[in-house]
Amino acid sequence: MKTTLFIAASFLATAAVAQPIPKDADSGPIQAASSAGAGPFKAVVSAAHPLASEAGLSILKRGGSAADAAIATMLALTVVEPQSSGIGGGGFIVYQPANGPVGSIDGREKAPGVASPGQFLGPDGKPMPFMQAATGGRSVGVPGNVALAAEAHKKWGKLPWATLFEPAIKLAEGFTISPTMARFIAFGQDSLKQAGPEGRALYYDKDGAPLKAGTTFRNDKLAATLRLIAAKGADAFYKGPIAASIVKTVSTADANPTAMTLADLAAYKAEVRDPVCGTYRQYKICGMGPPSSGGTGVLAMLKQLERFDMKGLGKDNPVSWHLFGESQRLAYADREKWIGDPGFVAVPTKGLADPAYLGARSALINAGDRMAKAEAGMPAGAPTARVNAADNEVAGTTNFAVADGAGNITTWTSTVEKTFGSGLVAEGFVLNNELTDFNFAPEDQGKLTANHVQPGKRPRSAMSPTIVYDASGKAILAIGAAGGVTIIAQVTKAIIGVLDWGLPVEEAIALPQLIAIGDRFAVEKGTMLETMIPAFTAMGHKPVATALPLKLNGVQRVAGGWRGGADARGEGRPAGY
Repeated sequence: MKTTLFIAASFLATAAVAQPIPKDADSGPIQAASSAGAGPFKAVVSAAHPLASEAGLSILKRGGSAADAAIATMLALTVVEPQSSGIGGGGFIVYQPANGPVGSIDGREKAPGVASPGQFLGPDGKPMPFMQAATGGRSVGVPGNVALAAEAHKKWGKLPWATLFEPAIKLAEGFTISPTMARFIAFGQDSLKQAGPEGRALYYDKDGAPLKAGTTFRNDKLAATLRLIAAKGADAFYKGPIAASIVKTVSTADANPTAMTLADLAAYKAEVRDPVCGTYRQYKICGMGPPSSGGTGVLAMLKQLERFDMKGLGKDNPVSWHLFGESQRLAYADREKWIGDPGFVAVPTKGLADPAYLGARSALINAGDRMAKAEAGMPAGAPTARVNAADNEVAGTTNFAVADGAGNITTWTSTVEKTFGSGLVAEGFVLNNELTDFNFAPEDQGKLTANHVQPGKRPRSAMSPTIVYDASGKAILAIGAAGGVTIIAQVTKAIIGVLDWGLPVEEAIALPQLIAIGDRFAVEKGTMLETMIPAFTAMGHKPVATALPLKLNGVQRVAGGWRGGADARGEGRPAGY
């Protein structure tokens, strides 16, 4: 379908960029009854494509851990949801083992050595148009998902590494293209056709027409790639013929060829990082630390709402959603100013998560009126000379969550950024355009932003894989989302739905979405929030009703086991036994 919607330019983000999304894919009005939920199960996987959920489930049935199943799910999504994620991109995982502390791994992509602060400035010194910058070699970061998978397997895996690749290899040998994938192939043809020959050959027929739903799709190159990594480990991706193919594809791209090197790939490491944890009422919340803004962002939105009776107000009350919007405005303001790659800039993570700081931020929120301006605060440990960094993150990405029968639980958000990433395909997999998550303009008022491009640096991300614990310390919810900058608010909304409004995970996921960033205030078109526009206007907002890029997946502990929830705005379904 050619109908498109431009997200972000006027109300969602502070940057003057926009990523179009198919109007009828991963967005639109959804009622709770249409959400995909199932259980209770002994073990469950929830992913954004049913074949990926089944791939993870097959590993659980063979005795695999939640980490094993998550790796198999990520690999399967490389095959069946290539427009959103895969081994050519990166991600973050938060993992709670049955015994031991919660852990997290950063598999975010890194800028190659040739990268520079002015990478996305045109000859006139002004930021390039987004789609021009995102297509081709200039936007590709060194992929991190394979290294992330290897680190997760080393720490928490049970089954042999090669076993985890079997479901994805079988899918690469042939599966049926879904209507969603077909829409995205048609939608992404500008990038795919402009960027390089392999993508054109893979996703279009001999006449140049996009492949249609119902077509049996084989990806023989990807099957061979997966077999090689399965046999030889992660090094087979970062060294040798696969790495050489990535370098050649990026360096000889039809659009924006850029000199990535074999040394860039060989040097990549996934980083084991401390999760960001805090409390919301009697619950503990743990998420991903920088360069993700998800851990601090979700915690801030929740903690700033803690003094309000969200349960008593209820989900059908405009005041609840007004409060949620105001909390978002404060959290996003802090995100823009303070979050970057902690290996390159000072990030006041502890200060941003400090209850006293968040209590002071909460005091700025009024239950009846919109605050005139939501500005970043000054958390403890913050540098004094930091400037705001406008957001470039666009709709895309995927999330999957797993709980196994032994009590391990995880959530992993994975991405290639926009639809089909850079448009480049190497050895059967899509290469990301994550470098456009950096700030195009590296300076503001003569000072460098926290998120400007530097060689070896990881761009800021909104990905927010999050685990929630009850008062006894037991993990009760693992959740995450896709949709660019909206991810943080989506995850927070779902957590409020479960904890405050007592909804099962699939109904919390299906709640309508409100996004408030700066002076922008967007409500999901066709939902009850659109009927609240007069109330929001009376409180001082300028609401706009629109389709939004929304897609969540989660698993929830319930009586008798685990329940899976998938967002019916997309095609995902949980699978368990």
